[in-house]
Amino acid sequence: MHRAVLSLTAVLAIAGTASADILDEVRFGVMQENICVLDCDNANKEPGQSLTGELLFKSPDVLDLIWSPRPYVMGSVNLNGDTSFGGFGLHWSFPFSERWAFEPSVGYVIHDGELESPFPQGDPRGDAFTEDHVLLGSRDLFRTTFGLKYKVDETWGVEVLYEHLSHGQILGNGRNQGLDNVGVRVSYALGN
Repeated sequence: MHRAVLSLTAVLAIAGTASADILDEVRFGVMQENICVLDCDNANKEPGQSLTGELLFKSPDVLDLIWSPRPYVMGSVNLNGDTSFGGFGLHWSFPFSERWAFEPSVGYVIHDGELESPFPQGDPRGDAFTEDHVLLGSRDLFRTTFGLKYKVDETWGVEVLYEHLSHGQILGNGRNQGLDNVGVRVSYALGN
């Protein structure tokens, strides 16, 4: 939790100091943690909500080759004291009508959740621990999101977001239960 609070504080500090020349958009929302998507074995662990914040920056020219994604920094604080995280990545926006856009992103986060059970295999306390905690296997995780954004006007927007966190057997090995979250965010575009 301590790392996640520091991450969210860093996001807010960057927002306060970032120039309007580079900061493009601010997003805040509420996510439902650890929903059932494909593998529901872990969906009953760490239920609850998280508050999220994300800063999107203007896309630098060097990223034009990959459809001009906007760099972002983000933080997510779990309200139940479970897994919180913060990180950075790249965010794309593909409008398909005047008001709607499909918005995927990829990134990297560091979390304060559980990696492995602290109890030896066969210990009954270990079974109870693994029933309540997602075992993420690595402190470093990939973050993938898919969003559907509705542009209310030139400044405000609302987005439904799906988010997946996992080390993918690349950033770590062994346990990789991952987290699937879904939620709603409000966005505010700067400079409009």
